[in-house]
Amino acid sequence: MGISIQHLLLTLIIIILVFGTKRLKNVGADLGDAIKGFRKAIKDGTEEQESKDQNISEPKVTPKDQD
Repeated sequence: MGISIQHLLLTLIIIILVFGTKRLKNVGADLGDAIKGFRKAIKDGTEEQESKDQNISEPKVTPKDQD
C-alpha cells in the first residue's frame, strides 16, 4: 500500500492552491541554484585537496641540496 499517482496529483494540486505557481517557480529556481553551488563547492574542495596532496608528495629541491 504505497502512494498512488492519484494521491500525488491531489497533493500537487493542494500545494499549488496554497502556494501558487509563481512561488513554486521561485522555490524551484532557488533549489537549482543551491544544488549548483553545492556541486561547485565540492569540486573546488576536491581540486584544492588534490593540489595539497601533490605539494606534499613532491619534495622541494633547494640549491643547497643540489651540491
